[in-house]
Amino acid sequence: MKVACFAESPADQAALTILAALTILTEAILGTTTETVEHAGLRHRGWPAVRSVLRTVLKELHYHTDAEGFVCIVDSNNSSPHLLEHERPEAPEPKCRLCQLRHIADEVQQQIRPRQDLRPLKIAFGLAVPTIEAWLLCGVDPHITEAAWINGLKEGRTPFAKESLKHELYGTSHPSLAIETEAMKRAATRLASNLSTIKSLFPHGFGALQRSLRSW
Repeated sequence: MKVACFAESPADQAALTILAALTILTEAILGTTTETVEHAGLRHRGWPAVRSVLRTVLKELHYHTDAEGFVCIVDSNNSSPHLLEHERPEAPEPKCRLCQLRHIADEVQQQIRPRQDLRPLKIAFGLAVPTIEAWLLCGVDPHITEAAWINGLKEGRTPFAKESLKHELYGTSHPSLAIETEAMKRAATRLASNLSTIKSLFPHGFGALQRSLRSW
């Protein structure tokens, strides 16, 4: 299956590392290997940029590539987490980044023309709470869970710092690209062998990604 992946990152090289980990998880969920669709329009930056370029990215993939699927993850940071109740058609949360991305994608799919000899692009979004490092530490540190983060925000506190997540995953808060790449791939491979762990501990943000991919 031909799939384009997209993730936020402060640098393109670091984004490639995140996408490698995302591909491992995507293939585990789909139960098949994927062929990466490269495209010059896919540039990887922070959340505001991802939101602003998503329309262009989806249209470029639709009209100018043979991609069958598109997978995108972003970090929640301190924004509203995605919750199961957001899944109801009448209840998206405007402050939820995942809900915002879905809204943009829905608008694009209503505007585009059908592709000749190709089905509509399949789309899946995930929201890493609070960052992708938390997903990759799933099952290693029992304190790092989606529920812990959500409950902490409700109480006006952060149960774990984002810098501490980096230090725990990479052994340093400022890893080299090589260290980051190896750690992410190793963690993603571990999780891919037992998806039930991350699904149970991150049921909202990862669960949304898993449900979308399994509907393909």
